[in-house]
Amino acid sequence: MESTLTEAEAAQLSQTVEMFEVITQSQPQDYQSLEILKEAYGKLGRESDLVNTSKRIAQAYVAMGQLSSAILEYETILQRVPDDLDVQSALMEIEGRASNFPVEEMTPIMEPAPVSSPAPSPARADSSGKRRVIPVGDIEDGRAGMRKIFVDARHVAAADFDLCWITTDPMLAPTEVAEPFIQLLADKAILPVEKSLRLLVDKCRVGLIPLDKYDVDMDLARTFPAETCRRWCVLPFDRMSKTVLVATANPLNSQAIKELSEATHSRILCYVASPVEIVKTLRRVFR
Repeated sequence: MESTLTEAEAAQLSQTVEMFEVITQSQPQDYQSLEILKEAYGKLGRESDLVNTSKRIAQAYVAMGQLSSAILEYETILQRVPDDLDVQSALMEIEGRASNFPVEEMTPIMEPAPVSSPAPSPARADSSGKRRVIPVGDIEDGRAGMRKIFVDARHVAAADFDLCWITTDPMLAPTEVAEPFIQLLADKAILPVEKSLRLLVDKCRVGLIPLDKYDVDMDLARTFPAETCRRWCVLPFDRMSKTVLVATANPLNSQAIKELSEATHSRILCYVASPVEIVKTLRRVFR
């Protein structure tokens, strides 16, 4: 273990490793979770685990057709282990595939990314001191993407979708955590939460975090605006270097990502989680 780590930091990293090992076993192509796991191994000085995880990341890229990303990952491994024959062989194979059969990079429906120039939130004052108002219809809350996943694919009827989708007014300060769309579907016996979560994992290419088994960083969560967390039912639950991990039941909510990004210089990385667990934890964080 690296001597620069405190006992508390090492314990937190070990817990992160334990959790993300489980996640990546069940979701082997979740390269974002594999990246978190690789970084944690690196901080703990577990070099062989780091290299093996880097190989898994490269394999996940190959499986998704992202050959250029796989090549970069393999080349990174060779910088650490120049004589790794398996990596050399894999690299030669995919370089041949890339030159003979170009594959278009696959892009997720939505991959949260840092906002370089954060836009003011709907109710925030501008430089003149006046409150800027964004019409409710202009809020990118993920409705269109969620409708495509649930209605266009015929998992939910259009009428049921409209019944359960709550349009949020960003000018109103919430006093309670908003009930997520997929929880309302379950409450009305339209679609079980477990099936909704699986759809989001598969279609949005995000990881599923078992929040009830995670040691949530309450202090980290409280550094973000309670209003934003309650309004969109989003929970910043952990940090890994310059990345803040956020639990959500709607990974397509761009407005929530923008508002969270205003409160940090870190990258925001979303995971889907049980809406019941998100709501319960948010109520503990913001009493």
